[in-house]
Amino acid sequence: MKQIYLILAAMMLLCLAPMPYGYFMLVRFVAMVAFGVLAYQYYKNRKTVAACTFGVLALLFQPFYKIVLGRALWNIVDVVVAILLIALFFLEKRMEGKSRVFQSLPPDGHKELEDNTYEFQLNGRLAPKELVYVASEEDKELTDLFETKPEVLEGWGQMIGFHIIYLPMLMERLKKKEVLQYRAPYLSEIELNNISIGNDFLLQYLDNPEDKDKLRHGFIRTEDIHRGGDGKDKAVNRFYPLSSKSGEPLGDQLHRIGKQITLEKGKHDLYLEGPTGAPDDDTNILLEEVKDRIEKLRQRGIAEYILEQLIHPDDRLSRLVVTTDYRIVLPDYNDMEIKVEPLAKAIYLLFLKHPEGILFKQLPSYRDELAEIYSQLRPVGLTDKAKQSVEDVTNPLLNSINEKCARIRGAFLTKFDDYMAQHYYIYGKRGEAKKIDLPRDLVVWE
Repeated sequence: MKQIYLILAAMMLLCLAPMPYGYFMLVRFVAMVAFGVLAYQYYKNRKTVAACTFGVLALLFQPFYKIVLGRALWNIVDVVVAILLIALFFLEKRMEGKSRVFQSLPPDGHKELEDNTYEFQLNGRLAPKELVYVASEEDKELTDLFETKPEVLEGWGQMIGFHIIYLPMLMERLKKKEVLQYRAPYLSEIELNNISIGNDFLLQYLDNPEDKDKLRHGFIRTEDIHRGGDGKDKAVNRFYPLSSKSGEPLGDQLHRIGKQITLEKGKHDLYLEGPTGAPDDDTNILLEEVKDRIEKLRQRGIAEYILEQLIHPDDRLSRLVVTTDYRIVLPDYNDMEIKVEPLAKAIYLLFLKHPEGILFKQLPSYRDELAEIYSQLRPVGLTDKAKQSVEDVTNPLLNSINEKCARIRGAFLTKFDDYMAQHYYIYGKRGEAKKIDLPRDLVVWE
């Protein structure tokens, strides 16, 4: 609203100059709209006098039924209105400054930190709607609050539009959701249980390690990302102290922090997007079926960052065993079994037998071989319908083979991360032979 005051004032003062007739009509129209909006805003804020004043001005300047005052009188009106608008600009700016100072003061009268910004290395950034509790030392009362009454903080977070994160509990939730094992299927149950994280986890990524002593207990949130003087990207995180020993009730502290965040976000709100990856057209339908499982692994912000830091998926590939009854088992991934329907499994076994890959346009040449594999997976033999399915899936003019490959890919992605899964499913660029990249010395046929 303050910017509208200055723009309108400038337009009014320009009316004193010998301007073309079209400019005066433009001023009338712009003034009518702007004054109408201002009148409505003041009416909503229950400022009746200001609402009525701008309402009258909107009617005075409307261009549809001109009010004839004469050039001299209109010049006086333009000057008076311009002065009024400029005065309102400075008045509201002054009132806003007082309001900001008042709202930033906690109930006990102590001022907030003069500078509550701390630079982190970029890999320590948070998502835009996360407040993470960090501490360089323990505060038992706060720990008990987070662990025994999480609903208090969750409710407060909803009020201010943030997700409140207590790192030790986040770690437990990630374990319960089997997220860790999804990213690293080679981890045993014992190894998973030994993974832990403390509230000082993010402090190791402070750009200035000496700042750690200042961050005893409180929340941090990412406000800005910028390029540092050393050429590396940095994350500016704001810190909001919280303590059970300050003499100020925790409820009052949370209320004050919420107000401060609201004021700061009004000036520096930054919406960050976590990494996303759209599946190709062939897998869209399939990935919808496993969406709930995949979403657990696509957590943005601190959850994603912790997963990256604690578990680095490596090339620890498992052997792939095709059992005598044609089950597909990954023994080095905790005896994980990959389950797909018979025809998709037959296609997978076909490609597994051909490490050089197969061009889709050459699939008719493999029709008999595929039918033989498929028949071994069906004790009752191939019915006419089954034979037609084999014919369809080896017809490069149909989409059946793409659908089956998508289901095979999805069967692996529901079990573990794509970083490793890509070695197991059928893949190839458009126009190239499709194949399974897994080294064949890891394939065991029982």
